[in-house]
Amino acid sequence: MRHFLTLKDFTKEEILEIVNLGLSIKKDLKSGKYNDELKYKTLAMIFEKSSTRTRVSFETGMFQLGGHALFLSNRDIHLGRGEPVKDTSRVISSMCDMVMIRTFEHSKLEEFASYSKVPVINGLTDGFHPVQLLADYMTILEYGLEKDLVVAYVGDGNNMTHSWLMLCAKLGFELRIATPKGYEVDEDILNDALAMAKDSGAVIKITNDPKEAVKDATIVTTDTWTSMGQEDEKEQRIKIFKGFMVDDEMMSLTKNNAEFLHCLPAYRGLEVSEEVFEKHSEIIFDEAQNRLHAQKGLMVWLDKQR
Repeated sequence: MRHFLTLKDFTKEEILEIVNLGLSIKKDLKSGKYNDELKYKTLAMIFEKSSTRTRVSFETGMFQLGGHALFLSNRDIHLGRGEPVKDTSRVISSMCDMVMIRTFEHSKLEEFASYSKVPVINGLTDGFHPVQLLADYMTILEYGLEKDLVVAYVGDGNNMTHSWLMLCAKLGFELRIATPKGYEVDEDILNDALAMAKDSGAVIKITNDPKEAVKDATIVTTDTWTSMGQEDEKEQRIKIFKGFMVDDEMMSLTKNNAEFLHCLPAYRGLEVSEEVFEKHSEIIFDEAQNRLHAQKGLMVWLDKQR
């Protein structure tokens, strides 16, 4: 049995196998063929953080695979009322075939997985967002952007940045990360990525200058400057992140026809300009839709490992 908590736990071959399985399932769906490999299976979806894309993609994906998804918020289960994580894990995993958790502390996800009898999927924690990176790389493959890939991440050193580090270190492309001083990526996660990069040939560059990061990049990506749970810091962050908005001027420094990705929701006029977002809206919303297909591939893959 395998859990999907972070891309660090997977080989390059396994990551590509999951993504390509998702692409195959997507192709079947577009031709009107439904894959029912998870028929009569149940996915428990625990949400301590709200989400549009995560809920819709997992719930729809499970239905299209012939299974059923249960939405469980803090108000629906005793996890939000003081029941130990390990007890909730033991109960839910004895009744369901798979669990997806979207929460705050990564340690809570790890504890749940350690007591679970079934595969556990990280739907997002403060540390990592690996399912988003499956969708991002699926989009990169569909648009034929994987050759000579140079990704520039501009913004906060958050869970998305950490996940890009893991993907880069496993697959072996070049990643440049530009954050304001004091908002860099976690040092331990960076060191893990640098160690893995020695085997994959990945190139990782860290800077506080966004223009340096995006120069001749083939993809530019970013995320909101203020994540859930940081609302009290919003005004301060807007001031500190001034100069990190991805706009036409910044995109002009990239390699010709560079693409822009965003995990959404996007706040125009902050991390990205209205003009850049709308110019690249087609690939951004293909990226969003690929959450559905990548996660279907992931769930089928995990089910086969049991």
